[in-house]
Amino acid sequence: MKDKGIMNSLRNVLCIVTCVLAFAMSLNAQEPKNSARANDPPKKNARPAEDIAIKPEPFDGASVEKMAQQCVTLQTETGNILMEMLPDSAPENVRNFLNLSVSGAFDTTTFSRVVKDFVIQGGNLSTSEKWGIELMKRMAHKLPDEPGLIKHVRGIVSMARPNEPNSATTNFFILVGTGSNLDGKFSAFGRVTRGMEVVDAINHAPTEGEKPSKPVHITKATVAPCL
Repeated sequence: MKDKGIMNSLRNVLCIVTCVLAFAMSLNAQEPKNSARANDPPKKNARPAEDIAIKPEPFDGASVEKMAQQCVTLQTETGNILMEMLPDSAPENVRNFLNLSVSGAFDTTTFSRVVKDFVIQGGNLSTSEKWGIELMKRMAHKLPDEPGLIKHVRGIVSMARPNEPNSATTNFFILVGTGSNLDGKFSAFGRVTRGMEVVDAINHAPTEGEKPSKPVHITKATVAPCL
């Protein structure tokens, strides 16, 4: 019994250490860049590394048709942003975004990065007031790249990631301008259908470099059938 308890303790410690390391790596670069690095030739996709298991969630196993019927509303301090999902192009990235939204993972997080006239970026779960081991696990769950035919134009929602293929987790960005240099590299999975004036307001607020002086919070994310 003593040996079993020691083994269980070691497994728990290993899980926490793995989550912390994955989170630390995600802080280095989960962002689309309109600089030279964003123009690097796309690399051949590698198989994603094994993920830390998380519990089954509402949209696990959902069909493309079902996911296409869902819209996400981000309620922010500046106003609401309504998005339609585009699972025909990026089904696994849509599935992940819907699960994050319906689970409350985005609630109390901020739009932590702003590039004037280009993008606003959210989804960094470490900005949440509920930050803890469960959100760490979510940030360790890596997604397959699904770059499709959708162009990165104003209003498109896409997953942010480092340069490594298949490394997106929870960070996403909304385009204010055009990002043709992102086409074929990043997974565009949604489109803002209402609330672009809110996106513009967040993008035009004061910043220090790419860091907002007063980051706007997502007070709540909800998922409901599109009207």
